[in-house]
Amino acid sequence: MDRFEQLKAKYKPALDLIPELHIKLNNLHVENDKLVLRAHAPAQDQVNDMWNKIKAIDPTYSDLAAEITIDASLPPVPKRYTVVAGDSLWKIAASQLGNGSKYPEIIKANPGKLKDDKSVIHPGDVLIIPNL
Repeated sequence: MDRFEQLKAKYKPALDLIPELHIKLNNLHVENDKLVLRAHAPAQDQVNDMWNKIKAIDPTYSDLAAEITIDASLPPVPKRYTVVAGDSLWKIAASQLGNGSKYPEIIKANPGKLKDDKSVIHPGDVLIIPNL
C-alpha cells in the first residue's frame, strides 16, 4: 500500500465526514510524507467538527496538513433533531422552526422517512430540520 492510501485509510473517519458537513474538498494529496487536505466549509462549526474528528484520530496529526477555510457561499448544513417521547411534527416545528404550522417543511426535508402529516415518528428517529 502506498503512502497516500495509508494516510487516507488512517484519516478515513474524518474524510468520510466531509460530505455530511457540506465541506467542499479542493485537494487531497501527499506532499513531504504528509497528507495534504485543502477544503472550504460553509461555517466555523463545520471547520471545528472536522478538526475535532482529526484530533480524535491522532491528537498530533503530524502526518497531516489541513487547510479548511470558510466559504459562506456554500449551502448551510441542515440541523438534525432526535425525536423524543411525546414529540409530534407540530411540536418539533414549533420548537425548531418557531411555528408548529411549518411542520410540512420538516416532511419535505425528510422524503425517505416522512411521506405526509400522518407519518409516524418514534423516539430515536433523527430528522433533518430545514434551514428556513
